[in-house]
Amino acid sequence: MRTDNGSTVHRTDQLEALLSPPRTDRVLQQRVDEQQFGGGMPPVTARVPAIRLGRRWINVLWFVAVGVVALLVIVAVAQQLRQYDWMQSFLSRYPGTSESFAAPVTSGFPAWLRWQHFFNIIFMMFIIRAGLQILADHPRLYLNSGSRPGTEWFRMHGPVPADRMDKSAPARVWTSKDDSVTLPKWLGIPGIRHSIGLARWWHFSFGLLWLVNGAVFYVLLFSTDQWQRLVPQSWTVFPNALSAAVQYASLNFPVNEGFTNYNGLQILAYFTTVFIAAPLAFITGLLQAPAVAARFGTGRGPLNRQVARTIHFGVLLWMVGFIASHVTMVLTTGAVRNLNHMTLGSDAQSYWALAIFGIAISVILVLWLIASPLTLRYPRLVQKTGQFIVGWAKDLMERTHPRALYGENDISPYLWANGTLPDSPNYRRLQRSGWAGYRLRIEGLVQTPVALSYQELLALPKHEQITQHYCIQGWSGVAKWGGVRMKDILDIVHPLPTARWVVFYSFADGAERDGRYYDCHRIEHMREPMALLAYEMNGEPLTEAHGAPLRLRNELELGFKQVKWIEAIEFVADFADIGWGQGGYNEDHEFYGYRMPI
Repeated sequence: MRTDNGSTVHRTDQLEALLSPPRTDRVLQQRVDEQQFGGGMPPVTARVPAIRLGRRWINVLWFVAVGVVALLVIVAVAQQLRQYDWMQSFLSRYPGTSESFAAPVTSGFPAWLRWQHFFNIIFMMFIIRAGLQILADHPRLYLNSGSRPGTEWFRMHGPVPADRMDKSAPARVWTSKDDSVTLPKWLGIPGIRHSIGLARWWHFSFGLLWLVNGAVFYVLLFSTDQWQRLVPQSWTVFPNALSAAVQYASLNFPVNEGFTNYNGLQILAYFTTVFIAAPLAFITGLLQAPAVAARFGTGRGPLNRQVARTIHFGVLLWMVGFIASHVTMVLTTGAVRNLNHMTLGSDAQSYWALAIFGIAISVILVLWLIASPLTLRYPRLVQKTGQFIVGWAKDLMERTHPRALYGENDISPYLWANGTLPDSPNYRRLQRSGWAGYRLRIEGLVQTPVALSYQELLALPKHEQITQHYCIQGWSGVAKWGGVRMKDILDIVHPLPTARWVVFYSFADGAERDGRYYDCHRIEHMREPMALLAYEMNGEPLTEAHGAPLRLRNELELGFKQVKWIEAIEFVADFADIGWGQGGYNEDHEFYGYRMPI
């Protein structure tokens, strides 16, 4: 291994043996083999979602059935109400569309608005599909920060088997990876089980494009008269919205004046979507980031990650409902005229609008159909493109300093387990000896390579911290970690100026068992006071399920980077020649990103 200044540092034979297969095998990972991906997990089809009411789980299809019946009742009631004089008087006073709450917009629909409308639906399509794929990786939603099985209020999987929650038998523990489910390829992206790494690139990349599109929209909206379409200027919008709702429900629709004025219900729906739901999507997305929680202490309370996931899911439902209602209204309240508004920006009845609309729908349909096949065929391209689009933002988030600590009462009663357990004879021998023969090798670009025994690690100054663990799959939990600060380790080995990354090698193989699990971290992160080599969890020595004898804590990053069962540490200038060169085993094989502060 050559350093930046031309000097050479050789790995020991033992450290060399930890590396993944040679570069020649990398070509095999340029596409997804569905039979081997993620360790050859068989498909487990997602169940129809269920919602918990008290102690009873209700299939959402019952809510759909009840909703249909309720809709029929609402139509009948609304039609009956319109027979009464007092309702006729109310509808006359508040017709639904009125200049009392929004002045008419006489400039029509400008080209920038029509193009942004088109881009928005494309971006939202990918965001929603990838978001569902992410949810399928941990198909449960909670309101508590600890994600304890049985406390969820929403699920797309059955209950966690009670006989597989005992951590004393780690080989049988129900991991969060076991809990993932499969979505159809036409719905999720890419539509195979535990493909969250690829789904996140779609979700974040198009999420960023959607945010940019939205920012431009805000600027242009308020620099023109178009804001008057969306922002009510009088409280009379509410009775007019009620009037419009009664008219829609009675199937005798209000007059369509959408070219100049939205009715009260429309303006409230657009206002909620643009100024409430969209910002909430962004805010609750950020609240799911470990870097945000580590900086601002949002791991508990009303802003914890699981509340954020629930609200984020609620925003998704709102957006899907809004899109469905919007399309329905466009097609049922004068399709040709409405399509002229959307495509040509005119209030005419030109059938060219149908042709343009047909082309736009064809483009959207083609993009919909090719997204999953292309992702499975070119996963590395998806990963690299995602890194290009959002890597800079992740880099900025990694530059925060973790400081959030929690109290004993915040410790989660259950912390999900994950990862492929080590099964080497060497690991088992060391485990049986109580780690008496364990040596942590620390090598690479350091002045003083060392091999620290377990007892020597215990003899170093001990640091304890109660922090939150954020898994990439979506669950979270607070635990008390005890161990040695990485800063103290750096003071022992004295990294060379050329060392930029710290590589942690595990005793365990990766999921596909064709190389040792490893991951890379910025050396700057290892200087943070809260970067820890933990040998205790909640006051007890680490169990095998949670990484004995040693695991990493870097509070800025997601859980898969907190390498468990650490066997060796290497300081390097670059990780391009380690494994498949992506920064970690999951980055190599499952196309995660090496920057994971969100």
